[in-house]
Amino acid sequence: MVQFDKLRLSGFKSFVDPTELAIEPGMTGIVGPNGCGKSNLVEALKWVMGETSAKQMRGAEMEDVIFSGAGTRPARNIAEVMLSLDNKTRTAPAMVNDTDQLDVMRRIERGHGSAYSVNGREIRARDVQTLFADAATGSRSTALVSQGRIGALINAKAADRRGIIDEAAGITGLYARRHEAELRLRAAEQNLARVQDVLVALEEQHKGLKRQARQASRYRNLSDHIRRAEAAVLALKLAAAEKELAEAGERLKEAEAQVADLTRLVGLATTAQACRRCAMTRPPPPPPCSAYASPTMRSPPRPSASRKRSEKPRPACTRPSRIWCANGAARATPKRPSPSLAASARDWNKSASARKSVPARPSRRAMPPIQRRSRPKPNMTA
Repeated sequence: MVQFDKLRLSGFKSFVDPTELAIEPGMTGIVGPNGCGKSNLVEALKWVMGETSAKQMRGAEMEDVIFSGAGTRPARNIAEVMLSLDNKTRTAPAMVNDTDQLDVMRRIERGHGSAYSVNGREIRARDVQTLFADAATGSRSTALVSQGRIGALINAKAADRRGIIDEAAGITGLYARRHEAELRLRAAEQNLARVQDVLVALEEQHKGLKRQARQASRYRNLSDHIRRAEAAVLALKLAAAEKELAEAGERLKEAEAQVADLTRLVGLATTAQACRRCAMTRPPPPPPCSAYASPTMRSPPRPSASRKRSEKPRPACTRPSRIWCANGAARATPKRPSPSLAASARDWNKSASARKSVPARPSRRAMPPIQRRSRPKPNMTA
């Protein structure tokens, strides 16, 4: 069992200056007038052993344990109490059972709360309470007898008396550990219930995801089939388009050949029609003059020089030249067809060769006018 060695206070209630109280083996008594701080020492022991109730500290809140100032002393913001324990027998819990002396300190600061440490290493408040419970003491232990405590023990109920017996037997720490284990077990059960709820929710999500995965797989397969079908349709359309293109090319060639033939025929028909029109509109040639044909008649007189001078030159003829056909009819010069058609070019060459072989007949307008004279009267005397 651990033993108390000393108690050190600083800024705790009326102990504004650092104060150290040695606890020697045997009995240690504190004697003093009322208001000197004897009860503050007992409250310091309770506070450092893990007391959490401000009412047990005779205050409204836990920060009331800090020195609040006096007429000549300012208030403090920090209070700390340190209790030294003798651990030569190594009966402390395993987490702090590494040295022969344990310095348990509790420090509180305004606005920040309190913190526990053992040999300079911070620990939880529950660990400090378990440490003192294993030593058969604590902030609520019957070993700390205060005013009215004896009457309360005499008038205590059976459950309270059982606690006194358990504390005397040294199994209070076991109850504290059992209580902590029960709390952990309840927390674990709550976590399991939450996990079960989460598993149910996840199972529903898993079912939905499986359904979506099946739909996605089916959609992928259908998309693949549709893509292949579209590719096949496009290939067939391409083949049909190429076939139609070839057929259209063949039809274009046939149409071009027909256009060439028709153009040639139209040219020939136009030429023949022009030849017929010229033959119909050409005046017949004048008959030969009998007077000039008689051997007794003189040749027609030539025009005089004065007449030649008086005549004005005729303007050049602007009408298209005519070509005399083989039958003597005049026809208009055919226009040159488009050089893009081979058949028309051949017809043009043939017509050109025909024009070269047929001599052009001079125009009648360019011929000199015929001098018509009256026939001489015959001599009736003879």
